[in-house]
Amino acid sequence: MTHTIQGTKKKEYGGLSRNVAFPPRLERPGRKSSCSLRVVKPARESSYEPDVVVLDKVGVANDEPRWDNESIIILGTSIRLVIEVVSTNWSDDYALKLEDYEAMGIPEYWIVDYLGLGGRRYIGNPKQPTFSMYQLVDGVYQVTQFRGNERIVSASFPELNLTANQIFNAGV
Repeated sequence: MTHTIQGTKKKEYGGLSRNVAFPPRLERPGRKSSCSLRVVKPARESSYEPDVVVLDKVGVANDEPRWDNESIIILGTSIRLVIEVVSTNWSDDYALKLEDYEAMGIPEYWIVDYLGLGGRRYIGNPKQPTFSMYQLVDGVYQVTQFRGNERIVSASFPELNLTANQIFNAGV
């Protein structure tokens, strides 16, 4: 299956993985225009547009009632990972979204704070670029932080072989 994503094509490699990543703006076959992927917050009508979402395509196909018509995800079980890249609204990523994603049961949430903008209570003192990985354990997020040349270790992606600096410098 091919999806057109902001002017580029991305191939889905069938059978290699049951997860598929969709950026917030995408065009899907059979759709007239691009749409925004939204994650509906628990018990609220508002939603988030995460920077990156990795979906469980089987869960989405079988359990998401609004996916086919609206590209809206309402079940945390359909989401394998959410990634937010910190900007000036860092408190949303570290407080509001963290709490909501945890309540939804999203197994992994990564915060990429490549400029060290987050508050000291979240990234430490002195403030520095920090990759925060929140993993759901017994319904509560446990955080592991990576900086500099520390290798990122993920239960969801054990083959991942990147350091925090490699991620921070990827767009440079």
